Amino acid sequence: MPSIAQITWKLEAEEQAYEHFGPPFLLNVNSVYNRIRNIKFKIQPFNLLIPLELDKYDTWIVLEALNNCIAHQDYSRNARIILTEKVDRLILQNSGGFFEGTLEDYLLRDKTPERYRNPFLSQAMVNLDMIDTMGYGIKKMFLEQRKRYFPLPDYDLSDPDHVTLEIMGRLIDENYSRILIEKADLGLRHVIALDKVQKRKKISRDELKMLRKEKLIEGRAPNVYVASHIAEITDEKAQYIKNRGLDDLHYENMVLGLIERFGHVKREDVNTLLFNKLPDVFTLVQKKNKIGNLLTKLRESGLIINVGSRTAPRWELIKKG
Repeated sequence: MPSIAQITWKLEAEEQAYEHFGPPFLLNVNSVYNRIRNIKFKIQPFNLLIPLELDKYDTWIVLEALNNCIAHQDYSRNARIILTEKVDRLILQNSGGFFEGTLEDYLLRDKTPERYRNPFLSQAMVNLDMIDTMGYGIKKMFLEQRKRYFPLPDYDLSDPDHVTLEIMGRLIDENYSRILIEKADLGLRHVIALDKVQKRKKISRDELKMLRKEKLIEGRAPNVYVASHIAEITDEKAQYIKNRGLDDLHYENMVLGLIERFGHVKREDVNTLLFNKLPDVFTLVQKKNKIGNLLTKLRESGLIINVGSRTAPRWELIKKG
């Protein structure tokens, strides 16, 4: 029979592993976290030239989720707290239902809990700065994940005997992440609804209307999806940008990024990259001349070098130092 005070970490990926952790939780919560493979990766936002480097999982979010499991576990059931690590997500489960109020109460109504399942344990954890007593932890997990442009945490409360929380360690829809980057002031209610759309979850009519009003989704219900364009851009503005094009620096960085990724590129590769991104009003000849001028500028700036021939150029980055 398992200990009534035990956390089990399970790895369910290419490899299989598990480990049990008992008290004192103040020390062992960090030991559990250290078992998680928390790698870094990069995303390239549409409106930024420098990629963003992010951890797969935010340390504070994972520790807050674990501490909530400890504080709200129904220890009378003699059950473990289980953290399952999969390839692209963490799943945390504790015994006992959601103790007071609803998830929406804490996310959208700033509810403060009036009582706790384990009041003495909860107070001890407050004294050790492991949790707070105001109920802000759940909302802060959502806000922190939103700040990272990641999918929001998922609570499954369908089983009255358990609370299950899923924390994603990957992006689902790049359009969702791009909107969060470009609309930093987007409210949590909108983000929650948009997150449901990217996860193909059912949304209410009010949520659908709210997202359409802000031009955050496209398609017809029930087959709606996150909008692929910048929300603030009207059709007129979008057409203006297509006609005017982007500034040279943007195109130059696209070329440099292509060369950095593949080591070297031919002129046809650059043409393929930029042709559809240059202004619609340009003729084919104008587009070719524009690309030629961009490559010349990069060469004269000492950023790239032609290691091929004049008639069959092959461009590489000039290595500094």
